[in-house]
Amino acid sequence: MKKAIIAIAGAGLLASACASDPYGYNNGSNETVRQGAIGAGLGSVAGAIIGNNVGGGNAATGALIGGALGGTAGAIRGSNQDRNNQQRYRDSQGRYYYCYDNRQDECYWDNGQRRY
Repeated sequence: MKKAIIAIAGAGLLASACASDPYGYNNGSNETVRQGAIGAGLGSVAGAIIGNNVGGGNAATGALIGGALGGTAGAIRGSNQDRNNQQRYRDSQGRYYYCYDNRQDECYWDNGQRRY
């Protein structure tokens, strides 16, 4: 049983370490993806340990549930941090747009369209 826990824990850690950002923010500005992956990895490890020791002793089910809950919690936390990292501006016509602190070359209108 210890081998199963180690295998599931390793898979969760590898999944979180190899997660990539589908939006191309490889410089770390997209916290939603990064923290969601970390939360999923940590949640699957914790779920495997708890699932093995509680109830029917099914580590795989615990890892799946823990990964889902951890990923959701991490993504919510990362999304809140992304919102805090945005700067809002107003153009000469009174329309609002926002830019990330460390990416002034990528700005977006309030509806999500990219501002060129």
